[in-house]
Amino acid sequence: MIRIGVDFGGTKIEAAALAKTGAIIARLRRPNPGAYGPALAVVTELVAAVEAEAGATAARVGVGMPGSISPRTGLSRNANSVWLNGERFGQDLEAALGRPVRLANDANCLALSEAADGAGAGAGVVFAAILGTGCGGGLVVDGRLIEGRNGVAGEWGHTPLPWATAEEHPGPACWCGRRGCLETWISGPALAADHGAGLSAPEIIEAARAGDPDARGALSRYVDRLGRALAGVVDLIDPDVIVLGGGMSNVGELYERLPGAIGPHVFADGFDTPIRWAVHGDSSGVRGAAWLWPLEAP
Repeated sequence: MIRIGVDFGGTKIEAAALAKTGAIIARLRRPNPGAYGPALAVVTELVAAVEAEAGATAARVGVGMPGSISPRTGLSRNANSVWLNGERFGQDLEAALGRPVRLANDANCLALSEAADGAGAGAGVVFAAILGTGCGGGLVVDGRLIEGRNGVAGEWGHTPLPWATAEEHPGPACWCGRRGCLETWISGPALAADHGAGLSAPEIIEAARAGDPDARGALSRYVDRLGRALAGVVDLIDPDVIVLGGGMSNVGELYERLPGAIGPHVFADGFDTPIRWAVHGDSSGVRGAAWLWPLEAP
């Protein structure tokens, strides 16, 4: 018996077959063509390919996606791949694959994967944040993914930066139509925009490590803002563990400096929540999508 997961990203689409143990036994990825019909075709081809490689088929498929599905209309919404919004994504995937499909936000899939057998294994409340080209969050409680009445639980990236200074207000414009969303402050592109010299986030990190004062200043501001953002999460849900994924999660300095940036803003007399790198790295999205179905689902 296998599980099939699909990570439907903005730049790439990945499918994987997982064994009963959770081990990945087949995994393939292709660029996302950036158009709805061709993207559906890529998903269909990848699922068939990983099943052929695994030598087994799955009765159901889990898919991690940007944004979410509206519980009111059944249509895709809130995706920064804006061409996906308004589409009957779930229904169209089921028709293309010929089997039931469950969908969840990509950050929710990260949280589910890491809570199942990763950095949050054994923890009661796990909050996972994706810090990459965008910014998102996912919440798992006692092994159960929390999506909420309106299907937007964990949409942390489109909440405001807490305790914004006068210089930070009203904040950069966000693609969602608001200003000052966390995505405009603590994503990889946000670090690059704050630095302002045309360097990418990885280049800024390397320059900071080499002692460049402008890069060090940008990294310090990034840590401070991420600390404030995570302090708001702690005050709201007080997770047992915080897991970081996405490209910025590979910055080792975050794990050294974030406790000191979070603690002063938490409404408590101490802060000792562990902050951990996602054990499964860039596999967490596709693994979490596969975990959306139990092996013996009804």
